[in-house]
Amino acid sequence: MSIQQLLLSIDELHSFSDNSTFTQNIPVEWIESALTLSSKATIRRRRLPEDQVLWLVLGMALFRDESIEEVARRLNICSEGLSSEQLIAKSGISQARQRLGSNPMQWLFQRTGEHWANERFAKDDWQGLQVFAIDGVIFRTPDTPDLQAHFGNASNATAKQSAYPLLRCVALMNTHSHVILDAQVGDYRTAETPLAEAMLDKIPDRSITLLDRNFWSANLMHTLMNGGNDRHWLIPKRSNAVYEVVEEYGNGDALWRMTVSPQARKKNPKLPTYWDVRAVTYEVQGKPKTVLTSLPHSDYAADQIALLYQQRWEIELGFRDIKSSMLNNAITLRSKTVDLIYQEMWGMLLAYNVVRREASHAAAAHGQRASEIRFKMAFTYIASNLIVMAAAKPESKTGMRLKDLRSGICNLFLEQKKARPNRPRMVKQSKTRYPVSRNAVSLK
Repeated sequence: MSIQQLLLSIDELHSFSDNSTFTQNIPVEWIESALTLSSKATIRRRRLPEDQVLWLVLGMALFRDESIEEVARRLNICSEGLSSEQLIAKSGISQARQRLGSNPMQWLFQRTGEHWANERFAKDDWQGLQVFAIDGVIFRTPDTPDLQAHFGNASNATAKQSAYPLLRCVALMNTHSHVILDAQVGDYRTAETPLAEAMLDKIPDRSITLLDRNFWSANLMHTLMNGGNDRHWLIPKRSNAVYEVVEEYGNGDALWRMTVSPQARKKNPKLPTYWDVRAVTYEVQGKPKTVLTSLPHSDYAADQIALLYQQRWEIELGFRDIKSSMLNNAITLRSKTVDLIYQEMWGMLLAYNVVRREASHAAAAHGQRASEIRFKMAFTYIASNLIVMAAAKPESKTGMRLKDLRSGICNLFLEQKKARPNRPRMVKQSKTRYPVSRNAVSLK
């Protein structure tokens, strides 16, 4: 199966039926395609087929500590005309990745994410609504002139720039399964709000989206709420918010009227001059916190809304899993050109979704939540099993391997989800590699 056929098959709804191998575990389909292509290898043609390059990019995310050549060897990826024992030249892998480009990886991630993040499991909904979260994350790229020019650097008040170019990613994540429905990737100079606005059409009906206070935007909120049926949002109040109390529903529950800024109305003339939002105020460690929402007072209790906002931290845990477990805290991406940086990012997000989706199905089979599975152990378990699958013979039974894989994942549940430690936030002193003398004298 060529990569074009593979991508086109995803667009058909029947390919996501229960009997589809692609639905159950996307890497298995790639592995089978790679093994089939290897069996058809010719002596003359030695270019690495695009099907295997796509699988190789995914493998780069699964085995971050290994060189790309070692990833190809582990996953039994070889050029046509070469046996699996013969290593592919590093230049050949680079040229093959350049031929593939970033667009196929982006399209494949977004299409599968749209289907996987909308899968419904028991215990996932909140009062009949799917729960999503939007937030941003930063990744470093190698320090080259081309990457510097394209992605840009962070700077502070002293005009000092960050040591590496920075890539900005804004993701839309299902807070229960932790599967990323969509993501927008761009340079550091692009703000998070425009990237978030580009994903609003992907949010399904009958849902609520949790946002950080930095995403406060009348245009974003109105577009989200009016772009579908029964789509809601929940966001903390900004400290400089100006409002008028229209109605008191109860203790800590009120209807506020807020003026839409002239700048926002100039950007979107369809915005009203003012808008009414519901404000829910509650206490956290003796301090008042207020969240604003579009949820109506008649259908949703204030105390439940206060508890719901805690789920916004689930997307932070997802970013932690990507950086800590998948990248092993090596947050500098390994590619050296702009297009390959994007290709690597889409491959990494797709690999993350594969692990999350397998964990979701394994948890659902045992009546558990996907968030109760240890991501790092599930990630390691799946990656090691994919190596075994890659070395398996083409005629081996894929369904049996999937059954064994999911059975093993079910043994990785957390015993009990511990509460977050209660520590005050502080700025820690940066560590230094050089020893500090005990007899050092501070100069005044």
